[in-house]
Amino acid sequence: MGAFFCILLSKSAENRLQFVQSCDILLLLPFKGMSQESFKQRKGRAMEKRYGLPTAICMVVGIVIGSGVFFKAEKVLQATNGNMPLGILAWGIVGAIMIICSYVFATMATRYEKVSGLVDYAEATMGRRYAYYVGWFMAVLYTPCLVSALAWISARYFCVLLGWDITGGACMTIAGAMLCLDHVLNALAPRLAGRFQVSTTVIKMVPLALMAVCGAAVGMMNGRMAENFATMSTGAISTGEGLMASTVAVAFAYEGWILATSINAELRDAKRTLPRALVVGSFIVVLTYILYYIGLTGAVTTEELMASGEAAAKMAFQRVFGETAGTVVFVLIVISCLGTLNGLTLSCCRGLYALAVRNEGPAPELFRQVDPVTNMAGNSALASLGLSAVWLVYFYGANVGGPWFGPFSFDSSELPIITLYGMYVPMFIQFMRKGTDLNPFRRFVMPALALCSCGFMVYAAFAGYGVTVLYYLVVYAVVMGIGRLFDRQKK
Repeated sequence: MGAFFCILLSKSAENRLQFVQSCDILLLLPFKGMSQESFKQRKGRAMEKRYGLPTAICMVVGIVIGSGVFFKAEKVLQATNGNMPLGILAWGIVGAIMIICSYVFATMATRYEKVSGLVDYAEATMGRRYAYYVGWFMAVLYTPCLVSALAWISARYFCVLLGWDITGGACMTIAGAMLCLDHVLNALAPRLAGRFQVSTTVIKMVPLALMAVCGAAVGMMNGRMAENFATMSTGAISTGEGLMASTVAVAFAYEGWILATSINAELRDAKRTLPRALVVGSFIVVLTYILYYIGLTGAVTTEELMASGEAAAKMAFQRVFGETAGTVVFVLIVISCLGTLNGLTLSCCRGLYALAVRNEGPAPELFRQVDPVTNMAGNSALASLGLSAVWLVYFYGANVGGPWFGPFSFDSSELPIITLYGMYVPMFIQFMRKGTDLNPFRRFVMPALALCSCGFMVYAAFAGYGVTVLYYLVVYAVVMGIGRLFDRQKK
């Protein structure tokens, strides 16, 4: 693996060609025997349009579904003190916000197509400088934080499957290995990474659909579902704190859909494909989540789910399908988490590349290089691995083994998401101002609803986390301050 990273950073096309010709990786066989002249001609070109509508939809569904619906179910119930109806309301609210915002970005996608979705939209609405800071935030903070959290979650479910400790060094070692392997897959074989995304999306729908249908049926027969829904928490309802805190938790489960826009330049007929993928994928996600959450109430009690977390999910499947079958289905959940990790990594690997092609950020001449063998921005992928590893250590220290960082220990899987909603606000306002050729529904109604949605998410973060948000904003300011050092447009 060390040799692989050395090859990625090598500026010699001949070295990379010799590496490919000396290896037996099946996916790279088409490049064996390629002349050095042909190899050099392919160096530095734009990444090819290799993905169609199925991959784009699977990017939306696959990035979002896969871990949060399992990982955050316990936190939602803890926030609402076991109030199942209030928890479902939180899933519904954030799901509606996702649909509204994805619709507005889908409208933008029909008008703007360049390199990397969200950064393109920020540039078209707010200008190049704002686009740079959005891209910097995505590349350095937002996406690596999600990738690191997913690596840990994937490792945690793997440890639950094997009956290992989910907080110790073994779990973190597995998380680091998963992080490295997925970056290797995306850097060396981006086509295979896309196919893996489609396959895991199909696989991950199996346990969710089974629990949604069979869990609900079992719950109605044994009365557990009615009992869970009858459990009410007047404190959570009267203060609204339970709803706000659970809304922020649910935001993680729904987040990631915007990252599907990162492969905008690699989609065939992107102006038609991406909008369809955003809208169709969003509806699939919302429907799946709510049905799964309802089905889960038929298999386990709210007390068990709040107390056992990941183990309760495994328990639920074993109760509904039996010991052996339940374990097999839980294996699919682990694969589901790996699919989500792959989708996030696929986007994260392109973070600094999206800046570099605009001649922005650190060493743009290095990070905009597209490897002529893999047709992938290998240096950007390597930087993605380093950033994700740093945030993985932070996630462990702040949320699992710590808090190591005192008051600056925040949940890096949640608060960066809310920041992004805040960054949407000026984009939506400018889109309303500039979209003079759009009908009133697309120009005013949906962007206005999206603005309200963003405002609600920001309010929910402050209501649910309180002063912790302020400490997070200090970290955010430091990261953006570092980004300013590489701002080539500042005066």
